[in-house]
Amino acid sequence: MLIIPTYQEAGSILSLLAGLRATLPAARLLVVDDQSPDGTADLVLRAQRDYPRLSLRLRSGPRGLREAVVEGMGWALDQPGVRWVGQLDADGSHPASALPPLLDALQGADLALGCRYMPGGGVAGWAAHRRALSWGGNRYARAWLGLPLRDLTGGLKLWRAEALRRVAPATLRSRGYAFQIELGQRAALAGLRVVEVPFVFTERRAGRSKMSLGIAIEAALRVPALRLRPWTTPA
Repeated sequence: MLIIPTYQEAGSILSLLAGLRATLPAARLLVVDDQSPDGTADLVLRAQRDYPRLSLRLRSGPRGLREAVVEGMGWALDQPGVRWVGQLDADGSHPASALPPLLDALQGADLALGCRYMPGGGVAGWAAHRRALSWGGNRYARAWLGLPLRDLTGGLKLWRAEALRRVAPATLRSRGYAFQIELGQRAALAGLRVVEVPFVFTERRAGRSKMSLGIAIEAALRVPALRLRPWTTPA
């Protein structure tokens, strides 16, 4: 099952759903909408008429990417027959074509990560300062946490369902974008088999990015706490 968190993604959600349906026609899709005022949820509801494997959850709690993804993960893990759970952005920056290689990699791993910072990967459409911020943030997190993963901040991930249960996403302590880093750290602490797969991230064509300098600073401040008070795997 693929989790697609949305907030004001009316300009991109239908093209993303069409791409996913063409690329992975058997996959179940879950859109978790974070009270979008632009009609994103209405578009998904209409799309359900043609996509029988598409589900929609309308959130009512505090907004946030972390909250939407965690709620989607919990719902997905409660569904019968779910063998893997993935997450990707709704703005088209994670292309549907990147998913089959991740699924292939998951055959021999517990977590497959889409990686921008390895041979074959990359970023298209970003200004130099945005590239530097992302690359530097990953190097910073790797250094603090002592992890070999090259794209800790990325949001393109596929988990085996049982592996995702082991990292207990509902208990994540990070509130902002640092939850992506914390998920990677928990995977390592749980001894999961993690494989990174290259892909090219493309800047969105519609809507506005939610990333900001404030969000980056928040994540940077959270990383030392993840090292000083690491998560302990449940007994």
